[in-house]
Amino acid sequence: MENEIVYHTPALLIPCMEGLDIKSDGVYVDLTFGGGGHSREILSRLGKNGRLFAFDQDMDAIANVPDDDRLTFCRSNFCFLSNFLAYYGVEKVDGVLADLGVSFHHFDEAERGFSFRFDGPLDMRMNRKSKLTAEILLNEYDEQRLADIFYLYGEMNNARKVASTIVKARQKAPLTTIFQLVELLEPLIGKDSQKKDLAKLFQAIRIEVNDEMGTLKKMLSQLPGSLVDGGRVAILTYHSLEDRLVKNFFKTGNVDGKIEKDFYGNTVRSLSPVNGKVITPDADEIQRNPRSRSAKLRVAEKIGGE
Repeated sequence: MENEIVYHTPALLIPCMEGLDIKSDGVYVDLTFGGGGHSREILSRLGKNGRLFAFDQDMDAIANVPDDDRLTFCRSNFCFLSNFLAYYGVEKVDGVLADLGVSFHHFDEAERGFSFRFDGPLDMRMNRKSKLTAEILLNEYDEQRLADIFYLYGEMNNARKVASTIVKARQKAPLTTIFQLVELLEPLIGKDSQKKDLAKLFQAIRIEVNDEMGTLKKMLSQLPGSLVDGGRVAILTYHSLEDRLVKNFFKTGNVDGKIEKDFYGNTVRSLSPVNGKVITPDADEIQRNPRSRSAKLRVAEKIGGE
């Protein structure tokens, strides 16, 4: 357990388990293994015939995998959920869990480049075998594309100014380190809102580097076909962009939130929200784990006969 606490402390652990309504002999998937906190809790609720598949594209997560015959680790992005289930001969599963937050490990390791608290390379890759890094993005994307990313993924009001400043600076010398970027943008960021503004910028870059919106949409589209009738999916999100996609998909069957009706006027969808109101951490959890404060949990159930 000690390694897991250092690597990551899972948010809303018990509400996630309650949402999944775990059966002792069921088959479950943890799409975001990380430190293994959620996976270990699922395993503790499974009997000897239960089975768990855990996904993570980061090599570092492998060190956290427990020695348990019921667990199969898939070192891959969760957008390949259907592929791996087919590979292992699993037709349907009883439950799927996804924690879309970044592990503490990533924020606390300077060399990974996820945090503006430490100097280090402009990296931000979840999968270190991926070609696109934050450095390549900042030095090669054109000004308009950078501005769009900062505005859409970081909701930055001064996205155009930030993009323009970066493009002008890189003409003299390429941006290669975290502190180099922070120092460059310091004149554009107010002292009172420095942490918030930098968090928005780093979030935007990270989302683009890892194609987080694209992979989330691919994963969501595979859920109905991967779950048994009555199977549950629990998803933790940490910013409005992710939460909107999940909320729309659970309610309408598509990420755009467009309600489609059949001949009888019923909404065409394969999942039905279990919790009408989004679940968030209480004051005690936030005090114990301040990084959980922005977590939102939504749970849905596979509609029978779909």
